[in-house]
Amino acid sequence: MRYVEGAKKVFLDTGTSFPRKIIWSVALIKREAAEANASLGLLDPKVASAIARASGEVMEGRHDSRVTVDVFQTGSGTGLNMNLNELIAERAGELLGKKVHANDHVNMGQSSNDVGPSAIRIAAIALCAAELAPAMERASRSLTALSKRTSSVYKAGRTHLRDALPVTMGQEFAAYADAFDHDLQLLKAALAYAKELPMGGTAVGTGVSADPAFGAAVIRGINRSTKLGFSEARSKFRAMRLLSDLIALSSVMNVTALDLYRLCQDIRLMFSGPVTGLGEIEIRTQEEIAGSSIMPGKTNPITVEAAMLVSAQVMGLDRANQIAGMLGEFELSMGVPLVGYNVATQIALLTEALSKLSGVVLDHVVPNVKRNRAYAESSPALVTAISPAIGYDRAAKVGKRLARGLSVRDGLKQLGYTDREVDKILDLRKLVNPSTGK
Repeated sequence: MRYVEGAKKVFLDTGTSFPRKIIWSVALIKREAAEANASLGLLDPKVASAIARASGEVMEGRHDSRVTVDVFQTGSGTGLNMNLNELIAERAGELLGKKVHANDHVNMGQSSNDVGPSAIRIAAIALCAAELAPAMERASRSLTALSKRTSSVYKAGRTHLRDALPVTMGQEFAAYADAFDHDLQLLKAALAYAKELPMGGTAVGTGVSADPAFGAAVIRGINRSTKLGFSEARSKFRAMRLLSDLIALSSVMNVTALDLYRLCQDIRLMFSGPVTGLGEIEIRTQEEIAGSSIMPGKTNPITVEAAMLVSAQVMGLDRANQIAGMLGEFELSMGVPLVGYNVATQIALLTEALSKLSGVVLDHVVPNVKRNRAYAESSPALVTAISPAIGYDRAAKVGKRLARGLSVRDGLKQLGYTDREVDKILDLRKLVNPSTGK
């Protein structure tokens, strides 16, 4: 593979390899391009068949060790395209028993400039459909179920990390379920945009050296194989010079990572303790691993913290994508390999974090009902809520007792209220949902 051997001398050697799905998507394009060219009468059917078979082997991962170009290469992705052209040509030649040309045959009707942008979009769409979207749905289901399980767990609300009016734990988790539902809708909108492929645009978007029917034929083949509903870009010029659709997808993952981080941050605080923290929940998983190398029996929110690290990485890669999306002038983006690598990495990271958080943490949260209620009834903010029922002056007296460490319940009892009267005044069901009293 002469191009690859020469390219490795000038490309960077960082050890950063392309994700398997991007290699798969380039090989998919090569297979469908060969079959399209054969159907258009432009390529010998036997050569096309050999290219298709060789491409299929690459899609299966049988030649991954020979995809050796670094992600940090020419910004249009020529290095990856030529690596696959030469690899497939060599293998097709072995299958056919005669020479198959990397450019004239495997790359017929194509350019790195339309193959690269198309391949990274195909990989992103396929990964999101198979992995990220289901993981987001799983997290939302887990949060919804957790919200229902804790719908009657009354606890102190907090604003600015200070005591506020009571809420239910279910209301808190329902907020995150709703957030991930919205994130999923944003993801679907971004994916619809990214399904436009510039195949057939060749070098600059005009389609020179490709049959006018080539691009549509390739995309039909891709759709037969993937069932993912790709289409020809309304403007091949746009889809080759701009990666805005993939930057939008990255931005959706950035928002999802932000919501994930906030959820994990709240879970860590709820789980803090068990004695000197909030201690509002326990996380009872089947598997316990040591949380400390020196303190026996200590359990830490390790999966939660790992998900927070993922959130930080996804947000950082989004910033890199924003910069990479600005690379290039006129007819071509120069950020293709990096954006493709980053987006695939973001998808993998978020998928793993959401899946593990759901299965290991959210499905095993057990609330400390008594402690949560005690916090709710001890919050100074309750004085404001009970003032209409007992009057300003009496509420002020309760407030003074709270300053001495009493709960609102005990303060009311000291003022002469009976247990039944206190229960009526401190009807937490009405306080957490005043419009219905439920």
